[in-house]
Amino acid sequence: MGDPGRCRSRPVPVWRVVPAALEHARGIAECHIESWREAYTSLVPAPVLAAFDIDRRAAAVARRLDPAAGGTAERTHVALAGGEVIGFVTVTAPGESGPAYAELDALYVREAWYGTGVADDLVRTALDPGIPCRLWVFADAPRALAFYRRHGWTADGARKFEEFTALAQLRMSRTPQPVPDRSG
Repeated sequence: MGDPGRCRSRPVPVWRVVPAALEHARGIAECHIESWREAYTSLVPAPVLAAFDIDRRAAAVARRLDPAAGGTAERTHVALAGGEVIGFVTVTAPGESGPAYAELDALYVREAWYGTGVADDLVRTALDPGIPCRLWVFADAPRALAFYRRHGWTADGARKFEEFTALAQLRMSRTPQPVPDRSG
């Protein structure tokens, strides 16, 4: 029998997930670029990774987030530790005239936060488990593939080459997930 004075409760996360706002644009750009540099050093040539421009990326993110600039239907959430963007997720919701599935367009978490639950929280926050979802992932990214499989995605046979890097990508799909009953 365990020591009754020792509680094994789940630690309270030191991050919070919130909808992205214009003030997060630079943090999202920094997180995106640094996540690529951390995760893809063995996949993407060093000159490509070195050529990323944070200012240019921040301006593109700001345009996408700014409703006054005609921001899109994408939904972006950020994980913040203090004021720092440590991860983000972007999802395109199913459209009335478009596909009947959501598209997970981006999910990035800084390497220092791998395995902490940040990515899990981003996925749970941004995706409705009752809506089918698709995503594209590098075929040679075993950590990402394992994460997506754990969250119910399976490779559906579609492949393409990512235009920026010419690396092979797999499409993964997730059917609607049952929502757990928390009533009792």
